[in-house]
Amino acid sequence: MSKIAFVFPGQGSQKTGMAADFIGEGRPGAQFREEADGRLGFGLGRLMLEGPQEELTLTYNAQPALLTAGAAIDAALKSAGIRPDYTAGHSLGEYTALVSAGVLGFGDAAETVHRRGLYMNDAVPAGEGAMAAILGLNAEELRKVTENITESGEPVQPANLNCPGQIVISGSKAGVERACEAAKEAGAKRAIPLDVSGPFHSVLMKPAASELQVQLDSVTFNEPVLPVVSNVTAKPVTDPAEMKRLLVEQLYSPVRWEESVREMIGLGVTLFIECGPGGVLSGLIRKIDRSVTVLKIEDAETLDKAVEAAKGWS
Repeated sequence: MSKIAFVFPGQGSQKTGMAADFIGEGRPGAQFREEADGRLGFGLGRLMLEGPQEELTLTYNAQPALLTAGAAIDAALKSAGIRPDYTAGHSLGEYTALVSAGVLGFGDAAETVHRRGLYMNDAVPAGEGAMAAILGLNAEELRKVTENITESGEPVQPANLNCPGQIVISGSKAGVERACEAAKEAGAKRAIPLDVSGPFHSVLMKPAASELQVQLDSVTFNEPVLPVVSNVTAKPVTDPAEMKRLLVEQLYSPVRWEESVREMIGLGVTLFIECGPGGVLSGLIRKIDRSVTVLKIEDAETLDKAVEAAKGWS
């Protein structure tokens, strides 16, 4: 039997006007905007709908904004009768996947990812960390490059194992710069510095992970109604205690996205629906396996198309 996975994007996908068809005034998903505003104590919904983009992109705003957009789209799909067999998210998106699976209440998740963004923002002073996308070098070769540089005193490691030929590295500014040069010498086609505010998914995030642990311990994790595929293990998880533990590890561990997608395909998923703006995950999934169907939803038009395509899938 063919199965469906809902997948949720992470930071970088945010844009002004995101999810307007779902969270705008009078829309069915407006409750998510209102609940987020109440829990966070500021107008997140206004920021999502009106910007400015520079403020929306700040990590502690982008995270709850993307969560709100994804949760509203997830609810719209389910209202139309389309339900997933698995959920997964890229980095921050894993929290939206947990909301979809009934593990986290939306309000708790919104407050948690806002705090997560603050912790990440404060973990490493601006300018001391960096990330870069390495194209055309396999994971094992890149791991050797980063290990050699880390052993010399500048921490750097693979952070996002996105798809064949695309891996993001993260660490100290000097470590990433040196790794970019070494990767090109080892055969990488390109090394592209990313415009990010910190060295996410690296050991430099461990101070933030300690604070996140305290926040997560204050939140109720429910039994999931369906499995969530973890970024850390690339395997389905159904135990709430394990989900909490893996969210802490996720902050300083690589996002194993390619493996996660292949795992879901191996479990019978033939339709992936990306819930959120941008379409980044849709592009990655197509590069991983072109035999599966990939749909993305970011407005009312794409919702209608996805619902029509997904009817009778499983």
